[in-house]
Amino acid sequence: MSNLFPPELLRVIDANLNRLKEGIRVIEDIARYVHDDKELATKLKSLRHQCRIEPLEALLSSRDSVNDVLRPTMKSEMNRTDLRSIVIANYKRGEESSRVLEELYKIVDPDLSEQFKHIRYELYTLEKENLLGLGQ
Repeated sequence: MSNLFPPELLRVIDANLNRLKEGIRVIEDIARYVHDDKELATKLKSLRHQCRIEPLEALLSSRDSVNDVLRPTMKSEMNRTDLRSIVIANYKRGEESSRVLEELYKIVDPDLSEQFKHIRYELYTLEKENLLGLGQ
């Protein structure tokens, strides 16, 4: 993979893969530990395990989290009023990140692009089911 993308794009891929997995994990843990929803937690866990890119070393070598220009927390990131707002924010985080990965992999690995598209659509479906089930 390191030959397929320049280092700055590997950094984009690394950041978005991390965001995708982290977003899914937040929702998964809320489903599992707060709502005792084994079915949703299992679906999310399975989806999270599909979020893989090999070799990991190429991504790690491109990582520069210390110098990330948007590393400081933005005020809008602190706008969470309850668990529902956290769940919504993390579905959006996962959907947006999977879209970035889908787009970038279109130019070098169409199968991987399709995998991230599948993940994105699964998140859309789970979001609808989950949020309509949490109550308004």
